[in-house]
Amino acid sequence: MVLTRRFVLDTSLFVNPHAREKFGKTPPLAVKSFIKMISKLDAEFYMPSLIFMELKNFIGEKISSEFELHIKKRAPNIYALYLPAAVLHDFIEDVRGRMNKGLRLAEEYAQDNKPENNVKLQKLREKYRDAVRAGLLDSKEDFELVMLAKELEATLVSSDEGVLKFANKVGCEWLNGSKMFAMLKKMKK
Repeated sequence: MVLTRRFVLDTSLFVNPHAREKFGKTPPLAVKSFIKMISKLDAEFYMPSLIFMELKNFIGEKISSEFELHIKKRAPNIYALYLPAAVLHDFIEDVRGRMNKGLRLAEEYAQDNKPENNVKLQKLREKYRDAVRAGLLDSKEDFELVMLAKELEATLVSSDEGVLKFANKVGCEWLNGSKMFAMLKKMKK
């Protein structure tokens, strides 16, 4: 018996320019191309409702209505899933380290004695985002993606470094979004 492949899709597959480049130049074009590619595949595609709503903002009502016919919207059963305490322990340690980096960065910018200006604030925002958020699972939407992939024993497809890092820690199979086009072409054969 051949099992149907299951995929849990992240918004980044369609909005990250590097991930979507082979599907289309814009999120709506990428989704249309994706629908065309998957229409005859023996595979199941899932997306948590929160992620679907996020994507809808990028692609509009008409395309999201069509896309909705090709994917399954489902939330993970977060009350029944098990995560090892070590994962939470590492996550807390990572967040604390990032918070300390962010604080040091803010202190550095506050003490430089230069007059306040928009350029200074923009630099602080960029460096703070890199120090605190890059590579971190930082939203409940991202958490739902990983948990749904774990629950379904599906391949998580994302270009978000934090999502992929966390998926790896909890034992989920994952695929960088930039490789999805090649994967679908391979499955068509």
